[in-house]
Amino acid sequence: MTTGDKIGKKNQEELSEFEKLLEQYDYNFKKGNIVKGKVVGYRGSSVLVDIGAKTTAVVPGRELSNNSAKTPQEILPQDDEEKEFLIIREEDEEGQLTLSYKKVMLAYAWQELERLKEEDAVVEAEVTSEVKGGILVDVLGVRGFVPSSHIRFKESDEFIGQKIKLKILSVDPKQNNLIMSHRKLVSEQQAEQRKDLFENIVEGSVVEGEIVRLADFGAFVDIGGVDGLLPLSQISWRWVDHPADILSVGEKIKVQVIGIDEEKQRVSLSLKSLQPDPWVEAAKVIKEGEIIKGNVIRVKHFGAFVEIYPGVEALLPYKELVEYQNKTGKIIQVGEEIETIVLKFNSEDRRISLTTPVTYKEEQKSEKTSEEEKPEEKSVPEETSEEKPEESE
Repeated sequence: MTTGDKIGKKNQEELSEFEKLLEQYDYNFKKGNIVKGKVVGYRGSSVLVDIGAKTTAVVPGRELSNNSAKTPQEILPQDDEEKEFLIIREEDEEGQLTLSYKKVMLAYAWQELERLKEEDAVVEAEVTSEVKGGILVDVLGVRGFVPSSHIRFKESDEFIGQKIKLKILSVDPKQNNLIMSHRKLVSEQQAEQRKDLFENIVEGSVVEGEIVRLADFGAFVDIGGVDGLLPLSQISWRWVDHPADILSVGEKIKVQVIGIDEEKQRVSLSLKSLQPDPWVEAAKVIKEGEIIKGNVIRVKHFGAFVEIYPGVEALLPYKELVEYQNKTGKIIQVGEEIETIVLKFNSEDRRISLTTPVTYKEEQKSEKTSEEEKPEEKSVPEETSEEKPEESE
């Protein structure tokens, strides 16, 4: 064997060894392939991964996660666990592949989100920011949007960084579009609560609720999935101009159920029914004919309402009101204290007749004078048959 043959054979053997070495690696790495690898180190914001290639592959910071608040070490810790990556760029001049961890996680996330939507499941999401028309949330690394019309809590900015529960309205991985709803979840929960409520609630029961809205005619109280109406007349035994004078939104109160309409899903409530009835107490202390001081609560075209006992009002008729003002020269104002005389008191019918000492004295004098000046009535004799003229034929 010549020297040249020996060199050729040696080169052939070395080449075979090199080929064997190459066989240990799969160099069929193409863009778009999914590969498995282990984290072996970090370089700035990038992560170095061993995927069995001739050089370590790199995951740039932008390809780690949508959550920029986390560090590379938090997203991909250096442990012995194999993870999946997507090849987004084939080997460069140095033979290094560029990978994406984010895209793999997003692909799995979209798949999971589609499954959750089909199941109509409740999804936990983190509020990341408030934008025009709604809020942005993070769900399994996917950015979702919750329109303002589907938010059922106030001050959205206070929830940034917090986790909330939502329902999925639509999932579109191709358009990178995820729409979610808080309203849908709340509505379904309230429907279930309403069902339970109407199965268990009875008239006369006392329940605790939270005031959710105030109106001129009363207050709406959430008693567990149902907003019951607390009418203005049922707030207090005393006169109330507006619910806001006594109640406030967010306040928790105990109320009594006084009416249930399951068909219309309505519940009527009362606050004053849980308070002592002032008419019962007033009947023990108020006597007809006595003078009582009271406060003018309101003045109407037909008279003035005077509170003569806490929670008990009586009407001073317009005629009495005008006469009182004419005699005293004072115009009665709301909040003014005035002396009254109770003419009649009927606690059962809740009716009281009032006058004032000034007008009452004048009435007494007028009646006395009328009696004195009244002429004697002469009796008219009955017609007799003798006095009756005969009818001509």
